[in-house]
Amino acid sequence: MSRYKTAYRALIIDDEPDLLELLDLTLMRMGVNVERAANVKDAIAKLSQGAFHLCLTDMRLPDGEGLQVVEYIQQQGLDVPVAVITAFGSTENAVAALKAGAFDYLSKPVSLEQLRTLVKSALNLDQHKTAAMPVTERHEAHAILLGESPAIAQARQLIEKVSKSLAPVYITGESGSGKERAARLIHALSVRQEKPFVAVNCGAIPESLMESEFFGYRKGAFTGANEDRDGFFQAAHGGTLFLDEVADLPLAMQVKLLRVIQEKKVRKLGSPQEEPVDVRVISATHQNLTDCVENGTFRQDLFYRLNVIAIRMPSLRDMREDIERIASHILARLSESQHIPQPLLAKPAATALSQYDFPGNVRELENILERAMALCDGGTIQLEDLQLAPSAEVHTPRTIEQGEKWPLQDYLDRVEKDAILEALQKTRFNRTAAAKLLGITFRAMRYRMERLGLNELDA
Repeated sequence: MSRYKTAYRALIIDDEPDLLELLDLTLMRMGVNVERAANVKDAIAKLSQGAFHLCLTDMRLPDGEGLQVVEYIQQQGLDVPVAVITAFGSTENAVAALKAGAFDYLSKPVSLEQLRTLVKSALNLDQHKTAAMPVTERHEAHAILLGESPAIAQARQLIEKVSKSLAPVYITGESGSGKERAARLIHALSVRQEKPFVAVNCGAIPESLMESEFFGYRKGAFTGANEDRDGFFQAAHGGTLFLDEVADLPLAMQVKLLRVIQEKKVRKLGSPQEEPVDVRVISATHQNLTDCVENGTFRQDLFYRLNVIAIRMPSLRDMREDIERIASHILARLSESQHIPQPLLAKPAATALSQYDFPGNVRELENILERAMALCDGGTIQLEDLQLAPSAEVHTPRTIEQGEKWPLQDYLDRVEKDAILEALQKTRFNRTAAAKLLGITFRAMRYRMERLGLNELDA
């Protein structure tokens, strides 16, 4: 029976009286009315009889697993955010629960601070912010992933589904296929939409600076630390942290990242204490993380923590029927930013685009259209304005003839430019991977591309 007249009701399931009492007391102080259950059978009976705003269940129960409660809620279509309580360090159980539909988990011994944070998130989930979003705003959010082809429609459907959860998401896809856009859409459709979205390119941070950049530092922690500074995790507190090119993280940093994700706490450099962080982690890479695990460059335990829900972003080759629609959207955006009328796309030009393979995907399409806008006459982009054939040549380094070695600097620039273009082609225009292939730093790669006028290829 209800003991308190509050706006929220929670069902807590555990066979340990002491833990039940602790959970009950904590939730009651937060204004949440609590119903108790000691096993799976009792829990399912209560769920079938009344509405709840939150469900907390232990993983191991006398007559079964807490996973059965999670599955029952999913199968019945009950609008009840459910979190599981797992034994300390039980990665497999937590991952299984998240994949089954749980929105979060707590590790034993239960931290009251983490419990309060979880409850606040769950009650926000119950407010249906995503469903209540105005139609125009939802359409604007979807506009970043245009297309009606089965491949992109499937990705969008999965994005909508996972946005209601707090489970880690792993996004795969070729460079330029829209992995960060997908991450931003997940954030925009989630209850965290009003909190920060922090995007980090893991391959662009020098290894020596990674710990301070991710976790922050205290004043005096090292030479040059003149003031306290938050890291990426603190900056994303309450919101979403997007780790792009996560496969580029060195192994030492992977260990530290795994601990933060498990414990939900970070320690700044120079600080004796850890501080809690409430962050949803979304990761992405164009590499095959399974291969990285097999060859020993990526930790298997971190892989399982990040790869709870996987979304594959399709390449433009997988959605050729949508290319003209996407091109029109890009032209509208470019025209608006340049304060000029939107040019039309001639039929031969549109046909050529739909037949082109786009190794750089949407990023390359944007580059082609921006160049075509500058070249076209009369407000219509013709086939020749796209320069698709020269573009294909650009991706294949040309042979430098014997008599073209003077002046020396021009010759060296051509050699360097061809080497960079070849590396970009091999890595599908991923500058971080291209820099590794060339044996130079990302910063050096960026400098060379700027000096040689190649930045537009990766804009």
